[in-house]
Amino acid sequence: MIFAIIGYDGPDGQAKRKLHRQAHLNRMDPLNKAGKVILAGPLTDGAGSLIVIEAGSLEEAKAFAAGDPYVTQGVFARYEVHPFMQVYPTPAR
Repeated sequence: MIFAIIGYDGPDGQAKRKLHRQAHLNRMDPLNKAGKVILAGPLTDGAGSLIVIEAGSLEEAKAFAAGDPYVTQGVFARYEVHPFMQVYPTPAR
């Protein structure tokens, strides 16, 4: 199953992002190495980040998001986790 995680930066999100970026990447790296990250990165208008991952369930995706340093350290003022259906590019799965 695929899930979209949308994190919205708080007012001091950009400053906090710099402080916690490496911890965030360290958390993402095992998932990426396992081939579970479809795409991830910051929104270039400074609004936050988009992460699209594979997970076994909505609960698993929510737990992953809740444990991210951008959440636990207050980079994101709020975040959402949604089930997602990839249409394009056509998945190779």
